[in-house]
Amino acid sequence: MYLISVRIIQGIGGALIMANSTALLTDAFPENERGFALGINVVAAIGGQFVGLLIGGLLADTDWRLVFWINVPFGLVGTIWAYMKLHDAPNRSTHTIDWLGNISFGLGLVLILTAITYGLQPYGDQVMAWTSPKVLVLFAIGLISLIAFIFIEQRVTKPMLDLKLFRIPGFAYGNIANLASGIARGGLQFMLIVWLQGIWLPLHGYSFEETPLWSAIFMLPLTVGFLIAGPVSGYFSDRVGGVPFAVGGMVVGAGSFIALMALPADFSYTAFAALLFLNGLGSGLFVAPNSTQIMNSVPARERGQASGMRATTTNAGQVLSIGLFFSLMILGLAASLPQSMEAGLLAQHVPEAVAHQIANMPPVASLFAAFLGYNPMGELIPADVLHALPQQSIDTLTGHAFFPELMSGPFKHGLVFAFTFSAILYLVAAFASWRGGRTASDAMPEMMATEAAGRH
Repeated sequence: MYLISVRIIQGIGGALIMANSTALLTDAFPENERGFALGINVVAAIGGQFVGLLIGGLLADTDWRLVFWINVPFGLVGTIWAYMKLHDAPNRSTHTIDWLGNISFGLGLVLILTAITYGLQPYGDQVMAWTSPKVLVLFAIGLISLIAFIFIEQRVTKPMLDLKLFRIPGFAYGNIANLASGIARGGLQFMLIVWLQGIWLPLHGYSFEETPLWSAIFMLPLTVGFLIAGPVSGYFSDRVGGVPFAVGGMVVGAGSFIALMALPADFSYTAFAALLFLNGLGSGLFVAPNSTQIMNSVPARERGQASGMRATTTNAGQVLSIGLFFSLMILGLAASLPQSMEAGLLAQHVPEAVAHQIANMPPVASLFAAFLGYNPMGELIPADVLHALPQQSIDTLTGHAFFPELMSGPFKHGLVFAFTFSAILYLVAAFASWRGGRTASDAMPEMMATEAAGRH
C-alpha cells in the first residue's frame, strides 16, 4: 500500500506535466509550426520512456530502489529548468477549481479502472471475476459518478471540462481517435512483453530473470519507428494537412497487427523487427497530427482544458488496454492451455492428480508469470512431488523450454483475438481522424467567432 500511495503522488505529478505541456507548446508556436513542435514533444516523451526502461533494467540488477532514486535528479533539473525558462501565455483567463467536477470525474475513473483490475482475477470456478458482486458494484458506482459529473459540468459556472467543446468535430473525433489508438498501443506493449519474456527469449537461451531487460532491447524497432515518424509527420502535416498522415498511420498500423498474427510463436526476429518498426512508424505518423487537430480545434483560452482531455484519453486508453487485452488473452489461454499443460506434465511423469490440479489453475497465473519474467513450474509443482521425479524430468520442467513450449500454442490462439481487436481499433481511429479532419474546416468560422466573443 505504501508503494501504491507514492505511485499515486508520482502519477499526479506526471499528469500535471502531461496536461499542460501540450497547451504550452500550442501557445508558443504559430499554427503552421505546431505539428512539428508537438511531434518533437512526442519524440521526447517516447525517447525518455525507452531510455528509462534500459536504465531501470540495469539499475534493478544492482538494487531495485535505485529505479526510484534515478527520478530525483531528473525531477530537480526539470523543476529548476521549467521555473527559469517556461512562460505562460499572456491574457490567460482566470479560473476556479471545480471541486465537485474533479471529485466525481476522478472517483468515477478510479472505481471503473479498479473494477477492471479486480475483474481479471479468478472468481469461484470462473477464470475471471467480471460477474462478482464486488466488480459489479465498483462498475456501478463508477458509472453513476461519471453520469453525475456530466450533470455537474452543465451547471457550474467554471466547469473542469466545458462539455460544449465536444460539439467541435475536430476536438470530439480527435479524442475518439486518440482513445482508440491508445487502447490498441497499450495492448500491443503488453502482448509483446508476454510474447518475448514468456516464450521467445527463453526458447533462445535467455534465463527468465534476464528477460525483462532484453525484451525492452528487442522491442527497440517499435520505438525507432515511432521516433522517426513523429517529427517527420508533424513537419509535413503543417504544410499539407494532418489528415493523410493520421489516417494513413492508423491504416499502416492495422496492417502490421494483421501481419503479426501470421508469425509463429517462435518467429524469425528479422520479420518481427520489421513489423514492429512498421507499427511504430504508423503510430508515429498519427500522434502529432492528432494532437495538432485537437489543439487547433478549440479557442485559445480553452487549450488547457483541451490538453488535459487529450492527456486523459491517452492515459485512460493505456489503462483500459490492461483489462481488455488481458481478458482477451485469458479467454484464449483458457480455451487450450489446460489441456496442453496437463499433457506436458503427464509426459514428464508428474502424478495425474497433481497434473490435473495444476493444469486447471486459472490461466491468469501463467500469463502474469510470463509478464513478470519468471518460470512458474518450480512454484506450481509441490516441492515434494518435484523432487520425487527423475532428474531428467526435473531439468526439463524447470528448464528454459518447457513452459514457453506449453504457452506458445495457447498464446497464439489468444493473440489472434487481441491483435484482431487492435486492428479494428486502429481502423476506428483512422475513420475518426478522417471524419474530424473533414469537418474541421466547417467548424472554423463558428470557432473563430466564439473566440472573438471570449476576448471581448
